[in-house]
Amino acid sequence: MEIFLIRLLQFMLAISILVLLHEGGHFFFSKLFGVRVEKFYLFFDPWFHLFEYKPKNSDTAYGVGWLPLGGYCKIAGMIDESFDTEQMKKPVQHWEFRAKPAWQRLLIMIGGVLVNFLLALFIYSMILFHWGDTYIATRDMSYGMKFNTEAKKLGFQDGDILLGTNKRPFKDFSVDLFRDLSEATRVDVLRQGKQVSLALPGKISLLDMLKDEPSFARPFIPAVVDTVIPGTPAEKFGLAKGDTIKAINGHVVDSQNEFIFELGRLEDMMTAARTSQDSLRIRTATLVVARNKQLADYKASHLDTVKTVLTPDLKFGFAPKSLAQMYEPTHVSYSLLQSIPAGVKYGVGVLRGYVDDMKYVFTADGAKSLGGFGAIGSLFPPTWDWYMFWRMTAFLSIILAFMNILPIPALDGGHVLFLLYEMITRRKPSENFMIRAEYVGFGILMLLMIVANLNDILRWLGYM
Repeated sequence: MEIFLIRLLQFMLAISILVLLHEGGHFFFSKLFGVRVEKFYLFFDPWFHLFEYKPKNSDTAYGVGWLPLGGYCKIAGMIDESFDTEQMKKPVQHWEFRAKPAWQRLLIMIGGVLVNFLLALFIYSMILFHWGDTYIATRDMSYGMKFNTEAKKLGFQDGDILLGTNKRPFKDFSVDLFRDLSEATRVDVLRQGKQVSLALPGKISLLDMLKDEPSFARPFIPAVVDTVIPGTPAEKFGLAKGDTIKAINGHVVDSQNEFIFELGRLEDMMTAARTSQDSLRIRTATLVVARNKQLADYKASHLDTVKTVLTPDLKFGFAPKSLAQMYEPTHVSYSLLQSIPAGVKYGVGVLRGYVDDMKYVFTADGAKSLGGFGAIGSLFPPTWDWYMFWRMTAFLSIILAFMNILPIPALDGGHVLFLLYEMITRRKPSENFMIRAEYVGFGILMLLMIVANLNDILRWLGYM
């Protein structure tokens, strides 16, 4: 429960910041061009609100709604999600949105997106200035990678150290590495001390690379015990730091990666268990362990075979070394002047990658990967971490900017599309058309929101 509350608080704080500043962008340009703003709200307020304050001699009511699905800046003389058609029937006033020239209305509409994008670049810059950039370079991962069957068909071998592609050198093990591999026609690896180049097709599905089990590539982690949790099966059968797992249930494992894969087999079997006896049989595992004192030169006769019963959630109760323990991280510090261009470059790269990945949304697997509020909230760390909080806030700011500029009616991008049409053709869409388009756009958004949050529920129930 504590983890849920910490993630919820981080999510609510990030969304509040982003929504306030997004609507603040619309508010700023509206005031700049003399357009009246009737309401400025954090969150929506159908039927009632939590708080509202209207300063004396002000045209704007400021408040907080109860429905945390966004916020809004109600601009006079504009057809928006409030569907205030009564105002549109009245004569045009000079302080209304519809009375202003198209270029001013365009700036008002892109104000929110502009603020979100600039905010993301600013946050990334300040993260680099304050914390710098710490990562484990792929070329420093001396154990190399483990590859799945599809990767091995392309010529990869377990233990290859990834160096880079014809696009650019690899930095660290992240989604950018997979994205480069999916688009590259050549990849360079270090194999047994020699650089080897492999040809790639240039059109591997990024979604398949990430969702395959095991995934296309993952860092090679030796199956050597680092810590043993007290009171667990691992402690009960005498597992100790430095011991190496050599096999489980007759399946030889050469790494922690393979060991996790074999546990996945047991999880699949558990889904078919019908009785407690079935569950106990599956949870009863036989391990072959090379003890720490025999690691230097072990023989078959030196290996211990132990039998134990796993916990109901199939845990042994031990952990190998983490990547941070295995490798020396690289740290880059930035001055204030250095952090700004570096943050801009990083933010633009995040946006480019997000835009490139949007093509997968229109596939069956891509639609299943959509996530709602639960999926977004789970991206925040289980403990309060300001570094991760600001990284996530910057990332969500970029997502919010991009999603809002999509040419869907009811979004900023829909209004921008109609304004560009007006500026090019010198013809303004009718108010009836705008109202109908707003309803259609609002329906599309509601449908997407339902699908995304339904995916969250199905994942939580174990159906996805």
